Amino acid sequence: MTFRGSIIPVLCVIAAAATIVILPQVVELFTIINATIYASMAILTLSLALVWGYCGIICFGQTAFFGLGGYAYAVAAINFGDSTPAIALALLVPTLFAGLLGYFIFWGRVTDVYLGVITLTVTLILYKLFNATAGDAYHIGKAALGGFNGIPATPLMNLPWDRKTTLEPEDIWYVAATLLCLAYAFVRWLLSTSFGHLMVAIRENEHRTELLGYDPRRIKLAAFTLGGAMAGASGILFANCVFVSPTMFSLLYTAQVIVWVIIGGLGTLVGPVFACFLLQMITAELGRLNWLNPNFVLGIILIAFVLLMPSGILPTLQRIYDKFSWPILLRTERRRPAQ
Repeated sequence: MTFRGSIIPVLCVIAAAATIVILPQVVELFTIINATIYASMAILTLSLALVWGYCGIICFGQTAFFGLGGYAYAVAAINFGDSTPAIALALLVPTLFAGLLGYFIFWGRVTDVYLGVITLTVTLILYKLFNATAGDAYHIGKAALGGFNGIPATPLMNLPWDRKTTLEPEDIWYVAATLLCLAYAFVRWLLSTSFGHLMVAIRENEHRTELLGYDPRRIKLAAFTLGGAMAGASGILFANCVFVSPTMFSLLYTAQVIVWVIIGGLGTLVGPVFACFLLQMITAELGRLNWLNPNFVLGIILIAFVLLMPSGILPTLQRIYDKFSWPILLRTERRRPAQ
């Protein structure tokens, strides 16, 4: 039984359950809101960990779906006056957009670095587009897009079909943390299915998978669309913590998500989520100091990990554990009496 296969999932379940329940009881409101932001960004990171780490799709545009989910939620919630249909629409918009974009990419046989460039370009186009929506002329129904300022009056979630009962920040934390746990459990289950095995097979050798009779385009499109839906859900939660603005499509958020996946460990799930929480806390603490640029420190951390721990945190811990555990297991086997 390996370290990754037994100890880490159990510890994650225990830590997650304890944190979800205890955190609102022991910290102040500001910390709860920050924790909710971290959880929402962790779902975004998990989406890239699935698409890139397990299917080999170098997508640098997860923030495009993240931003579309946030904007679709804000616009729909303002027009409907109810977050229930707004959430459904906000999940549908980035999912359809990811499916449409993925269709043209994968049926066009775009791969490797070109795929990364296209997805990054789409994200930057959306960033420029929403930045240019200032003025009264740019609105969707009752929702003014607001240009660079975004939509500060983003409505908070309410109970399903009960627009009069708005969720408090503590309630939104429970929603975000629970959704993160469910997303993690779903992705782990997905990877254990035949579809998940095909994703990994495509990552390892796409041509061989195709020769075995499978269509990699369909599998990659399904994975890409699923990643877009997860990123959209992350954008909805983020909109309920702060507010939507063009910065959701910015290069800064795009780079941060990529850094979290690389540092956590490409081809793992726990690693990127852990790196997401850890680096966001470090960045927030550095921001309070006001004498050191958090992005500069983040760049140094990335360079250090690429040089010293290129496989990421979790795979490195796995190797360290295996290195020290095997001699102990061998000594134990030698001491056992013969049967």
